[in-house]
Amino acid sequence: MNQGYRILNCHFIAFLALLLTSCKKETAQVAPTQETKEATLFPFELGEKQVWAELAARPREREKGLMYRDSIPEGNGMLFVFEKPGPQRFWMKNTRIPLDIGYFSQTGKLLEIHAAKPFDLRGVPSHSQKVKFVLELNLNGFRKMGIRIGDRLDLKSVTRALQQKGLAPKEYGLPYP
Repeated sequence: MNQGYRILNCHFIAFLALLLTSCKKETAQVAPTQETKEATLFPFELGEKQVWAELAARPREREKGLMYRDSIPEGNGMLFVFEKPGPQRFWMKNTRIPLDIGYFSQTGKLLEIHAAKPFDLRGVPSHSQKVKFVLELNLNGFRKMGIRIGDRLDLKSVTRALQQKGLAPKEYGLPYP
């Protein structure tokens, strides 16, 4: 009887563990996203255009960037968000795709666009000393989309993406919507 009780108890515990791990916490959608094989893309308003981009806000995400990718679809990219504005230098270690790198101020104004070559370890430094956001697109992506120096990144769309990712916009110097 004792042996049978132990087996039944083990089965019950296994059933509970399976039940608990299969339950998924539902979260409210703050903004629409597109799921890709590699990551979630968020919509960002930039001037009169909409760009779909991955959000790199954590140190590990920013460090990896678009490394090891063979391509990204036209109009898609990666938006890097920093806690504090400062000079930036992006390099292309293990990055196979030629990119445009756009540097933005803390108010979301596009300050500079630079071309970056695959695997270039020299880096692409910003001329500006107070860069808060960086957007990487395919080479000539800004031009093809009609995005120009002076266009503004809508900070509300950045705030929504941070919130949807479970991050506090306040930690990145962004107000709540």
